[in-house]
Amino acid sequence: MNSQTQRLTIAGPAGDIECAIDLPTGDVLGTAVVCHPHPVHGGTMDNKVAITLARAFMAVGFRAVRFNFRGVGGSQGAWDDGVGEVDDAMAVIAAHRKPGERFMLGGFSFGGYVAAQAFSRLPADARPERLVLAAPSTQKQKVPDVAPDTIVVHGESDDVVPLSATLDWARPQSLPIIVMPGTGHFFHGQITQLKNILVAQLHTPRAVN
Repeated sequence: MNSQTQRLTIAGPAGDIECAIDLPTGDVLGTAVVCHPHPVHGGTMDNKVAITLARAFMAVGFRAVRFNFRGVGGSQGAWDDGVGEVDDAMAVIAAHRKPGERFMLGGFSFGGYVAAQAFSRLPADARPERLVLAAPSTQKQKVPDVAPDTIVVHGESDDVVPLSATLDWARPQSLPIIVMPGTGHFFHGQITQLKNILVAQLHTPRAVN
């Protein structure tokens, strides 16, 4: 992300996983893990939307951890049709989350699917305090139900994951979706607005069930 970004590898289920860590200005309140878009279509942890998610987490005081799925960049292994990629995310969470520390999780597109799957696999008392999904892949992947205060942002003009697919997924959960008018899947020209929306949402107190 910048000259201060720390790059390292951790042991993963398919070999080394390449990670990038960025610190917020000021005190570190917790850790947030960000999952990148589809590896087969060029997605990496340096995707601009994944970086925007990281910057939003940093703006609210969280250490942001991005990582490359297996077979991408410096991560070992090969594409595993979304199954092993969830395992990769779980390994990154386990490696970087500190006991008792505040924790958030986010993802863009395919990474949103992975983040939601990781959320569902974590024990109830170990789940992130906020889950953030940008244009989650709700059409081609089976995204599980998520917490009622999950932050979901989707472009009105998304031609990769139609807004209608995400609304169909959200409707049975009564889950609100933030729609950015006229915006496509990659949030071209709207990256700053996306970050501002996410930061504002992250500053909003959690819903109480």
